[in-house]
Amino acid sequence: MTGLLNESTGAAHAAVLGLGAYRPRRVVPNSEILEHIDSSDEWIQTRSGIKERRWAEPDETVLMMSTNAAKDALVDSGIDPAQIGCVIVATVTHLYQTPAIATQLAVAVGAPTAAAFDISAACAGFCYGISMANDMIRGGSAKYVLVIGVERLSDITDRTDRGTAFIFADGAGAAVVGPSDQTGIGPVVWGSDGTQHYVISQKESWQEAAGSSNWPHLRMDGNPVFRWASFEMAKTAQQALDVAGVKAEDLDLFVPHQANMRITDAMRRALKLPEAVKVARDIERQGNTSAASIPLAITAMRESGEARSGDLALIIGFGAGLVFAAQVIRLP
Repeated sequence: MTGLLNESTGAAHAAVLGLGAYRPRRVVPNSEILEHIDSSDEWIQTRSGIKERRWAEPDETVLMMSTNAAKDALVDSGIDPAQIGCVIVATVTHLYQTPAIATQLAVAVGAPTAAAFDISAACAGFCYGISMANDMIRGGSAKYVLVIGVERLSDITDRTDRGTAFIFADGAGAAVVGPSDQTGIGPVVWGSDGTQHYVISQKESWQEAAGSSNWPHLRMDGNPVFRWASFEMAKTAQQALDVAGVKAEDLDLFVPHQANMRITDAMRRALKLPEAVKVARDIERQGNTSAASIPLAITAMRESGEARSGDLALIIGFGAGLVFAAQVIRLP
């Protein structure tokens, strides 16, 4: 039977058209972390590369940070908010099961009738969102999509846990994705390894926390996470290059999730990236912001002049689940 349905037609290509970021006002140096754990500034920097991080003040909510980052991305893209057809928010720290924060964000940025939903893909969330936006635009279900990665990880960080207290931080990054005359987003390589779901997880369920005055906290088994991220994710990153038809020497930027400076260095070596490829190291001053880390890192590189419009960047996110996603994108 034919003729009953019209086929949805979208753009031939999609690209990131604009980027935005929000960094909380409060800067937290390692010395403040050391008030609660038995460690040293040298140990923290050696293990993670972190010198300081940003923690949100009470008024810097998930919605507030997302709104600021999203508005900057819209201005950067030149797209009218009313043209946004879908809002995707990647976060694990909007601490309400429902409704999605994306619905409130859509109203806040001036796209009140856009489709809107949250995704929980931890540190891979931004890359997941970019892939979904790319598919929506090419499939015709939205012309422009707003993708946000946002976290207030300080809310669920155990300040007395020597293994995690120094790692996590807060912030938001956003991207506007829309139609393009040429390919601006390469094929995604993504997946998960649920057999290791326990190595990064909440310590307690919400049900367990219900009768307590404390939020559930994050826990992480550092050694297996380091091994998995350093070696397996380098393979995923290489696959993303391969499916995009890009060689290491073609890249301008490598922007991995800002999890740990040693992981970044291990991946850079495994990929055999030329010295000319600039590597994001935003974790030094920002900490690990999970879903927000990649757009925050790209924005920092743009602000410093390391990244320019048209640059080819390999991005890869990986984290709790264990989930991962990587793709090559061209910067706006």
